Amino acid sequence: MAKFSRNYSRKIGLPAGSLIHLGEKKQDETRISVIDFNEAHVERREVRRIEDCLPYKQSVSTTWINIDGLGEVDVIADAGRIFDINALVLEDILHTGQRPKIEEYENIVFCVLRMISYDEEQQKVSEEQLSLVLGKGVLISFQEKPGDIFNSLRERLVQGKSRIRTKGADYLAYALIDIVIDNYFDVLDKVELKLERLDEELFSDSSIETFREISDLKKELIQLRKSTWPLREIVNSITKDEFSVIDESNLIYFRDVYDHTIHVIDILETLRDMVAAMHDTYMNYVNNRMNEVMKVLTVIATIFIPLTFIAGVYGMNFRYMPELEWRWGYFGALGVMGLIVVGMVLYFKRKKWF
Repeated sequence: MAKFSRNYSRKIGLPAGSLIHLGEKKQDETRISVIDFNEAHVERREVRRIEDCLPYKQSVSTTWINIDGLGEVDVIADAGRIFDINALVLEDILHTGQRPKIEEYENIVFCVLRMISYDEEQQKVSEEQLSLVLGKGVLISFQEKPGDIFNSLRERLVQGKSRIRTKGADYLAYALIDIVIDNYFDVLDKVELKLERLDEELFSDSSIETFREISDLKKELIQLRKSTWPLREIVNSITKDEFSVIDESNLIYFRDVYDHTIHVIDILETLRDMVAAMHDTYMNYVNNRMNEVMKVLTVIATIFIPLTFIAGVYGMNFRYMPELEWRWGYFGALGVMGLIVVGMVLYFKRKKWF
């Protein structure tokens, strides 16, 4: 978060619509792929320059342009110029710390989502910003880096009998949003498995390291909550038919996505409650252990109080102390001390203080 705040300071004082990449630069080179399709044909290709996508602007088919990497600001600016994308939209695309949202600008709809994944090696949740620009017959997606969760969708587009081939760009946008939200289920399932493992390890010898993992997971779930709650607002606004480029016949599919979104939020809230409960349980466990240690130390200190008193009395440097001349005085003092110790221990045990 601190790194992002420092990057954001570069934008202070600049006019609205200034194109500066803010956020972690995950890829320097920008890669562009195009899928143009209708019911009869599909064309899939990679292009080197965004200008090569200009013919698709007038295509009667549906076109999906995917741009990986936001490091080359000029490419993003050229995409805005070619496809008439508002400068404020381009600014938000390059600002990768955006809150998920949906907005309408003249003839396009702009949507920001958080696409998440689970790193099996590091056992952590990672996310990146996915920006969608939906126009009439064209959908442009902007991702921070190569590699995504849409390969199954690309395969469906290649298949001739897929429903998506008969639909427009708005249905394609639905398909992307649906995959993003469904992927939350998969990631949250893996988070739940991790939680079960941490729960088993919580009171083991490595409990401190386990507690650190729980604390990190708690932060991840807080971040996920920030990403998922706005999704409900996004999909709900679509289902209310607020956007002209989305056909009314496709609203039923977005209503299904809305149900999935509510389900994701419910699962996430349950996981957050589980993590909070584990966190509190461990803290109570640590406090109880500390109380046990303090109880033992208190008992030991209490036992030594009378012993210290006796030793202090006979350690006074007075000349006339009758007991000092007694032959068995030393052993008598030790015996009294021993009796005091035994008596106090028995008393404490009877009271069940330890």
